[in-house]
Amino acid sequence: MGLQRVLLDMTPLRSSPVFRRLWLGQTLSGFGGQMTAVAVMFQIWLTTGSTAWTGAVGLAQAVPLVGLGLFAGALADRVDRRRFYLWTTVGQALCSLLLALQGFLGHLPPAGVLGLVALQSCFVAGGAPVSRTFVPHLLPEHQRAAGLALRRIASQAAMLAGPALGGLLVSGVGVGGCFLIDSLTFLAALFGALGLPPMSPDGDAEAARPGLRGVRDGLAFVVRTPVVRGALLTDLAATVLSMPISLFPLVNAERFGGDPRTLGLFLSAVAVGGVAASLLSGTFTRSPRPGLVMLLASAAWGAALILFALAGDPWLGLAFLVLAGAADTVSVVARSTVVQAHTPRALLGRVGAAEQIVGQAGPDLGNLRGGFVASVTTGTTALVSGGLLCVLAVIAVGAATAELRRVPVHGGGGRPCRCGADADCRTTGEECARLPT
Repeated sequence: MGLQRVLLDMTPLRSSPVFRRLWLGQTLSGFGGQMTAVAVMFQIWLTTGSTAWTGAVGLAQAVPLVGLGLFAGALADRVDRRRFYLWTTVGQALCSLLLALQGFLGHLPPAGVLGLVALQSCFVAGGAPVSRTFVPHLLPEHQRAAGLALRRIASQAAMLAGPALGGLLVSGVGVGGCFLIDSLTFLAALFGALGLPPMSPDGDAEAARPGLRGVRDGLAFVVRTPVVRGALLTDLAATVLSMPISLFPLVNAERFGGDPRTLGLFLSAVAVGGVAASLLSGTFTRSPRPGLVMLLASAAWGAALILFALAGDPWLGLAFLVLAGAADTVSVVARSTVVQAHTPRALLGRVGAAEQIVGQAGPDLGNLRGGFVASVTTGTTALVSGGLLCVLAVIAVGAATAELRRVPVHGGGGRPCRCGADADCRTTGEECARLPT
């Protein structure tokens, strides 16, 4: 029993066939997405030989996510979320098929490939926020943190193994074959989505407002809700102030002589820490105070990066990156638990979109900050200053938001749930409904 409380909690997969089917489909699709990222990068580099073009791949992915995310979240709160997710998944699959066709029949110009990447990212901008709403719909309150941990380990596993698998496929069957396999993984995602129950919008008149008014309502909720606001500010503190990825080539040159074979070890170390934390997530997903867990983990992320910067032995530095990756996973799972527990269902799409934008823009800005500071000082200075700023900012958010430290999570958006274990409290906390199976 003691070991079961430490290891990854598999209860959501056993208790909810709907969640299990969705999780399996999204996991396979996640591997396909990582493989496609490698194939796109390889094709762009092969046709241009330019790092400016390869850097533009990330821009083509990020701009639609940031620019359309809030509007897509507002739309997801106005329509049946199951149907909306199905259409966005079909759209992503069609884009992968188009990438496969151009890979087999003759490569498009680089701008055309980036156009397809951007189009696919438009569908991701819609599908990702609505996907964040499924855990509160499918799992009771006491299983939601475990469900989020399962989603996290799936994404970490895809990040860890997907690029390597993509490289093998590109070398074996070419970029067209890799894109085709990715498009086939969307069949698994569609299989999972088809098992979802109908998820009609909630009957809140304010939540149903279209366009900019709906977006404004979602942002207003984030601003006026201390727990949600504090959770997103904590994530920004950890990413904008201390993201280290742009510094890895410099640190690799200083510690490993610039060997390209060791550069991948830095990202792998972060991913290994994330997977390890997910496997041992029973230690924190059962905590009744995920806000406090999030604050401690975010501060640990900053501290681990400081130790990474100051480590004299390069392999010891990689060990501290493993710790940083573990702290990051704990923080992400706890943050999502906090946000979903304190967000009414009628606003889950918009708040999920805001969380997605923070998760997308924060690391990009953090890498920009780190690179700039290192260019005028040193890599060590950039890492240490970022880690210290992260720790201080997390302390400030925790001090200003007592709810994050003290308020336990209950069902029904913060009110105790009196339903049975196989039921779910509505946002009002006053009526119960049987969970879908």
